Amino acid sequence: MKLRILGCAGAEFPDFRPPAFLIDDQLLLDAGTISAVLSEEEQWNIRSIFITHSHLDHIRAIPALADNIILRNMQHTVTVFSADEVISAIQQHMFNDIIWPDFTRIPSPENPVIALTTITPYRDYAVHEHMVQAIPVNHTVPAVGYRVQSGGRTLVYSGDTGPTVEIWKFCSGADALIVEVSFPNCMEHLARITRHLTSSMLKTELSKINVLPSRILITHPKPQYYDDIQREINEIGVHGVELLCDGSVYDI
Repeated sequence: MKLRILGCAGAEFPDFRPPAFLIDDQLLLDAGTISAVLSEEEQWNIRSIFITHSHLDHIRAIPALADNIILRNMQHTVTVFSADEVISAIQQHMFNDIIWPDFTRIPSPENPVIALTTITPYRDYAVHEHMVQAIPVNHTVPAVGYRVQSGGRTLVYSGDTGPTVEIWKFCSGADALIVEVSFPNCMEHLARITRHLTSSMLKTELSKINVLPSRILITHPKPQYYDDIQREINEIGVHGVELLCDGSVYDI
C-alpha cells in the first residue's frame, strides 16, 4: 500500500498544506490539498475521496479538482464518500450554485463530475482494490475516521478527533495509524474545547489500543507549534511515532 502525504497540517502557512492522504495513487482520504500538488495526470487517477468531516480544511480542494476535470472536457466522475451529515453539508454549502457550481449535476445529472455517496459507519465498502470502513470519532461536527485494507495491509486514519473510543477497537495490530495531534500540551484546554488532541492526550488514547500499530504517523499539527509538538511527541516514549511532513511517501 503506497501512502503519499499531499498535506498534513492543522493550519495553512507557506510549506504547510491542509490534510490529504493519497493511497495507491487513486484513493484519497480527505481533500484539503489536491491540485496544488498533483499534476493533471495524477489528478485524473483519483476516482474516490473519503471525507472524515465537513470542515473546510478537509474538503476545500474538491471544487478545484472538479473545475480542472470539466475544463478538460473529460468523461470522469469522482465519487465522494462520507457519512450522511457530511455529504449533506457538502451538497448544501459547497456544491449549491452559490459558493460553487453544482458539479453533482454538471455536465449532466446522469454523468456528473462529482458523485456524492452516503456510507454507513462500520460497513465494509469495496473500492478499487481496497476495503474501506468508516468508524465514528469525537469532533465538534459529525465525523468519522477510516480503516483501509488492501493486499494484507491495514491503515487507520483518525481524521480530527478529541478523546474517543470506537476507532481504537479497529487499530489493534494495524500496519499504520495516522492520528492527529493539533496542539502542544500547554494548550490542552483549547484542544478539549475544539475536540482535538495534544501529545499527552494522544498517549492516553494509544493506551486504549490492545496492540499498537507498527507505525504511528502524526498529522494536523498547528504550524506555529510544530517544533514544540515534535519535541513532545518524542517525549511520550512510544515506539514508531513520527510527525508527518508534506510530500512524504510511505510503503505501508
